[in-house]
Amino acid sequence: MDKRLEKLREEYENVPIPKELDSIIERAFQQKPKRKKIFLWPTSAVVAAAILFITTVNMNPDAAHAMSKIPVIGKIVKVVTFNEFKEERNQLSIDVKTPALSGLTNKSLEENINKKYIKESKELYQEFAKSASKNKQGHLDIYSNYETVTDTPDLLSVRRDIQKTEASGYTQSRYINIDKKNEILITLNSLFKDDRYIKVISQNIKEQMQKQMKADSNKIYWITDEDMDPFKSIDPDQTFYITKDHKLVISFDEYEVAPGYMGVTEFKIPTKVISKLLVGDRYIQ
Repeated sequence: MDKRLEKLREEYENVPIPKELDSIIERAFQQKPKRKKIFLWPTSAVVAAAILFITTVNMNPDAAHAMSKIPVIGKIVKVVTFNEFKEERNQLSIDVKTPALSGLTNKSLEENINKKYIKESKELYQEFAKSASKNKQGHLDIYSNYETVTDTPDLLSVRRDIQKTEASGYTQSRYINIDKKNEILITLNSLFKDDRYIKVISQNIKEQMQKQMKADSNKIYWITDEDMDPFKSIDPDQTFYITKDHKLVISFDEYEVAPGYMGVTEFKIPTKVISKLLVGDRYIQ
């Protein structure tokens, strides 16, 4: 079993990934929670099931090229479920849907995004399998789903949610934003002329946080010096998406800038605040 998993791991490490995808998608998909860490004990009752899925996805030629065979009309770019895996054992469960893009002419972009999705699902299965093999009295739920949040003739924004629940829960959301006409990956820094956007957007988010807390005492954000790790600035590649009406929305994982009960938090940035910093108005208006 271990040799097969090692072989699969080596195969993934040898898959050529374009530099931009490696630096943006990989970092986004595998970003670790800043505040909440879930500790899992290695465990093997479900290792065989995990290996079966992994082997099917990675070593079966039909499965590997399934997305290229999905019929599309007029080069419609869409998101489909590549695979769904469900398993329950004692107090542990996993339910993971793996999304995949279909319909791009730019097959390099399409295939590498799909490989990243599959790799992420593999890691979730392996995490569950290890926990199931030894932690028989423990509790762990892993759930992952996806949703197309924006789908216009020009834009496609896809959100993938990953939720893990052990002693407590943790949810993170990751977005892929694509220019459907030019078939390119849209990154946050590609929207702007220079890095001034980091400070401007961060300041606007702080102002929104303060207004929300003033209007609703139940809302709390970590922005004061008294907080253990106050929010100071967004990351240059902060998670984001673009709405159907071309507005920029910045997203934070659960526990990233607020207590867990606030969940995943989002802030729509007024276009007038960033208009002078934008490269153009194709995406953000």
